[in-house]
Amino acid sequence: MKLTIRLADENDASQMLLIYAPIVQETTISFELEPPSETEFQNRIKNYQQQMPWLVCEINGELAGYAYANPYRTRAAYQWSVESSVYVAENHRRKGVAKALYTALFKLLQLQGFYNVVAAIALPNQPSVAVHEAVGFVPVGVFHRVGFKLGKWRDVGYWQLSLQPEQCSKSDSSIQLVNPPLSVVEIQKSPLWNEALTSGLLLM
Repeated sequence: MKLTIRLADENDASQMLLIYAPIVQETTISFELEPPSETEFQNRIKNYQQQMPWLVCEINGELAGYAYANPYRTRAAYQWSVESSVYVAENHRRKGVAKALYTALFKLLQLQGFYNVVAAIALPNQPSVAVHEAVGFVPVGVFHRVGFKLGKWRDVGYWQLSLQPEQCSKSDSSIQLVNPPLSVVEIQKSPLWNEALTSGLLLM
């Protein structure tokens, strides 16, 4: 069996949509109501990939799943926190794909200098909860009836993962004390890049 975890690119959009579109149309896992077009999805990959990794997992050349990070919020004080998502093709679930992708993603985010990851899970969704808690997320709260999809109001639970110890300093609080996260391009120059990218494969 040939396993690969790598950065996604715009050419992966069509295969990623084969995984994502049924999730949008048939489940409450995503709160999108209509699947994005291939062009829109390509733009998402291109725009976010500059700052945060979007990863795909291939098994014997077939795209089995993908995971990515987005900004948690746009205001500057949130720049060290991200929100993560992972999606796995139906015929590759319960094989460790999600855990492998998340392991690699979080190693890369850690190298970039991010500190916190937030995951939002529409409830109930025990398989997703299990995956997130298996990689270290802890529950931090529930927003009740905040989304309406498939004929019902839906609760959303929030989980949080700490990537590394927080830096602190007694310096003047008006001075920037924590370095901004590095871009994906910058972190690719690190000798630890390949090790982080392939770390998830050890779990499969």
